[in-house]
Amino acid sequence: MSRQTLRWVPGGRPPGPASRVSYRAVAAVAAVAGLGLAASACSSSGSSNASSGGKVTVSIDCAPTAANNPVQHREWLADVFTAMLRAGTEPDIFYTYFTDLPQVLIAGQAADITPYVNSTTVPTLKDIVPGAMRAVTAGKTIYGLPTSNYTQGLIYNRTLFARAGLNPNQPPTTWAQVEADAAKIAKLGHGIYGYGDYSAGNTGGWHFSSYMDAMGGTMVNTASAPPTAAFDNSNAVAVLDALHTMRFTEHAMSPTQGLTWGSLQQQMAENKLGMYIAAPDDIYNVIVPTDKGNVNNFGMGPLPSASGTPAGSLGGGNTYIFAKHDTPAQIQAGIKFILFEDLTPGIGQFNFARIKADGLPVGFPEPELFDGASGAKINALRTKYATVNTSYFAPYVNANEADLGEPLDAQAVYKTLDPVMLAVLTEPSANIRTLLKTAAANVDTILANSPG
Repeated sequence: MSRQTLRWVPGGRPPGPASRVSYRAVAAVAAVAGLGLAASACSSSGSSNASSGGKVTVSIDCAPTAANNPVQHREWLADVFTAMLRAGTEPDIFYTYFTDLPQVLIAGQAADITPYVNSTTVPTLKDIVPGAMRAVTAGKTIYGLPTSNYTQGLIYNRTLFARAGLNPNQPPTTWAQVEADAAKIAKLGHGIYGYGDYSAGNTGGWHFSSYMDAMGGTMVNTASAPPTAAFDNSNAVAVLDALHTMRFTEHAMSPTQGLTWGSLQQQMAENKLGMYIAAPDDIYNVIVPTDKGNVNNFGMGPLPSASGTPAGSLGGGNTYIFAKHDTPAQIQAGIKFILFEDLTPGIGQFNFARIKADGLPVGFPEPELFDGASGAKINALRTKYATVNTSYFAPYVNANEADLGEPLDAQAVYKTLDPVMLAVLTEPSANIRTLLKTAAANVDTILANSPG
């Protein structure tokens, strides 16, 4: 059975039900020390088969559901993926996020496909953005191909902007402007707040990392040996000061904090939130199809920064990695499939005519996998078949934020910054410099002991 391994950790983002690629939460199979685990949602039946001395396969029901237990669901799927890597039972071509390659390489489960990837087998290769190819490359060795990518920007509610007397065609670009606009939106009352953010489930640290990229900073200094934390500085203080001011001085953020992925999207759909940072697919994958927001209510601008011009953005995406057990014929066939489905203008995920005919939205600025001629062709086709008002996303597109990837040992770094974000958003007297110093020391320890 052909299947995709579906997992989410921040930076990867959780794919939504209306994603261009048809994601399905399928039974994830792992085999560890001769034991096969088939994970499914809760059901009233199960089965097991065993033969003496052979592989035993058992069905385990009551896996946490994504809808009701998103964090537990994420952890479950992450564990299954890790188990498959350790056992060498992953599919021939398996789906990963940009941050997964080190884990795959440590497990020794990736095939070197460098001899098979060239301008003949992948004609659009030269146009794939460098950040996306870095996610499948170690040194000069290629282990897979990217299929989508993203950078973050500022999602804002155009309806609330208009109601607050703000220009919905001019989203804020500086932190000072964000604070001023958030305060005006919060004055609308009725449970409406101007700005929202995360502070749990690694998502607070994820957003903090993107803020640092926009400010021209970085989370980790990879030039030192071992790498060290690089966020205990004035850029971080400025960002956290802005969040703290909006929360406790302007009262432009909700008193309900400790939020994780999914909560801000729902608030935005209900017209209860003015702004938060995310990638474009939060709108077309979640806010509109799942939370029933009106697609015409939302626009995007660049990430806020001190100058109004972001230095870059945390970036991520998805890839297909080829398993170490693949034969040359399987590698060649896999490359042909990925080329057709994900890497060719006008067909597969870029067949915008078909997408429009199927009633799915067209015109959102993602993925942006290509520069050069391929990128120009895709953008022209996207505009031709657009079903959404592309001008609502022009400020984000025109900012052309550089994709800076994610920090080394990303998930551990994000987890360490969650408490900082939580304290800033829940403690009126939070000592930001002390919080940063403590977090930096903890990250230094993590990086010193990281196998990567």
